[in-house]
Amino acid sequence: MAQPELELRFQRRFLAARQLRSFPWAELERNLRASPGSSLLADILHQTILHPLCVKYPPSTKYRRCFLAELIKKHESTAAEPLDELYDTLADILNEEESTHCYKNYLLPTGESVTLSESVAIISGGTTGLVTWDAALHLAEWAIENSAVFSNRTVLELGSGIGFTGIAICKTCSPKTYIFSDYHHCVLKQLTENLRLNGFVLEPGTTQHIQTESQGQEAEATNHQTPKLVVAELDWGSVTEKQLLDLQPDVIVAADVVYDPEITSALVGVLQKLSTLSADRKPPEVYIAFTIRNPDTYHLFQVELDKVGIGWQIIPAHSNSIFPYDMQPNVTILQLFV
Repeated sequence: MAQPELELRFQRRFLAARQLRSFPWAELERNLRASPGSSLLADILHQTILHPLCVKYPPSTKYRRCFLAELIKKHESTAAEPLDELYDTLADILNEEESTHCYKNYLLPTGESVTLSESVAIISGGTTGLVTWDAALHLAEWAIENSAVFSNRTVLELGSGIGFTGIAICKTCSPKTYIFSDYHHCVLKQLTENLRLNGFVLEPGTTQHIQTESQGQEAEATNHQTPKLVVAELDWGSVTEKQLLDLQPDVIVAADVVYDPEITSALVGVLQKLSTLSADRKPPEVYIAFTIRNPDTYHLFQVELDKVGIGWQIIPAHSNSIFPYDMQPNVTILQLFV
């Protein structure tokens, strides 16, 4: 493998904090043995731990420590001259405090990146919504390949989590308005922080409730910005048809929201409300991505959709692999017809 390509694979995986076992270590070792005096290791160090994005928004301390230990092991196995920079960098990281939050950086085809502050733990604050799941990456890849679906349109995302899919769509697909929605207060707080991290300007008190009729309009990002961003607290169990109608979405997306039978029926309830709104205007296009962990849950979702007369079809797999995965996930995207 050519060195620049190998460096890029290390960079993309490292910045997104993918599992270390998914890195091309064997190729690195072969390259190092073939040319022990090369600058490859130093280059990888500068493309990863010393990369400006990582310096500003680093993965967890433990992750960087383990990555460096692996690099040092590969370096020492080739009997090359000691590389002081590797050991100096490790010494710096060993002196750092561990944090409950870390950053992940995903590189976009535009040259920009999506930076996310995430919880180090998969379950935190009583929710799984504080980390990014594979279906969100998959949906964003599909969106980038099909940007015309979103261009100059109002997009509502159900269960936005900490914002990966929406931020990627806002940076690459030119929507007119993007409505991020979720219900858990910790998730909404983290989502709002991630929007700011990515350069979107939000007015103070941006997260509003839309589950009660008396509330005003949801708060929006400052007007001069394109797309216009809205962060909404949305309770699937109690949201009314009128509140959904007020949002006027042209497109609805969701990632990894089909994993629990109870949540599934609430989600179908929201979709059913949306389908009753479409009599006097064009119905929104709906795209839902999910990892099939349990075939029964997936089947239940299809049965519930059939019960309320919502049609569905599987979207063909997309060809572009933009984001690094630990392993290729079993993700499906359904288009629903409400």
